[in-house]
Amino acid sequence: MASTETAQDAPEALVLPTMTAVSQGPDGSPLSDGTANIILMPMAGEGGEEQLVALAFTSVSTLVGAMGEGQPWVIIPTEQVREALSGSGATAVLIDPKLADGMEGQSTNG
Repeated sequence: MASTETAQDAPEALVLPTMTAVSQGPDGSPLSDGTANIILMPMAGEGGEEQLVALAFTSVSTLVGAMGEGQPWVIIPTEQVREALSGSGATAVLIDPKLADGMEGQSTNG
């Protein structure tokens, strides 16, 4: 899975938008079985083929600025993101994406 940042530039944790609200601990990490339905977006990959990417943000305020206050989210330590997304179909992580005007609060199946 590719990332838009190198390991040395990566923050300690990433904020990932979810399809529905998830019970969280005080640090924003998911509780219970640790399952969260992360939002995946289709994007054109190399060669024009469609691929699924996970959206991730470096802070809650950056996520809110891009997706709105009503967007549910979880915080996952950066080194655990790859494992958390295994089996999801995501081939990359897009960090701090700028969404098109009018896309705030909209999600897609992931």
